[in-house]
Amino acid sequence: MKIKENDNLPNSEIFVLQDGEPVKKNIEDFFKDKKVVIFGLPGAYTSVCSAKHLPGYIKMHDQYKEKGIDHIICISVNDPFVMNAWGKQNDVGEKILMMGDPFLNFTKEIGADVDKSGRGLGIRSNRYTMFVDNMKVVKLQEEADTGSCEISAAENFFKLI
Repeated sequence: MKIKENDNLPNSEIFVLQDGEPVKKNIEDFFKDKKVVIFGLPGAYTSVCSAKHLPGYIKMHDQYKEKGIDHIICISVNDPFVMNAWGKQNDVGEKILMMGDPFLNFTKEIGADVDKSGRGLGIRSNRYTMFVDNMKVVKLQEEADTGSCEISAAENFFKLI
């Protein structure tokens, strides 16, 4: 990843689903003056993402809130409809904000893009988690392989903030 701890997040465009419609937003809308944990992953409904990464943050939501985290955000190179459906299937409710980055605007700007064409996925996001305070990256953990979810897992990242 080209973004590092102490860097500011780029104010990229992402998409969320609001009232059943995709809405383009700027990253700043969710991060300015907030303490946020954002975790990026290769794709909704993929094996490790569905079995470990997303469920871990759902499970640990309350502990993160107790540490003063305003939002927990899941971002993937999927459209906002897919992210919304995946969130509903996993009962994220209000715990996790599901963001789509279908054009890789944010993913490429932070240098998290990875070519998974050999697995039939195309260009995706690497697996990472970061703690951001008012647009500044305070802590960042990136997995060496998208198939691994250890240092970016909710329970392990929690110990670092």
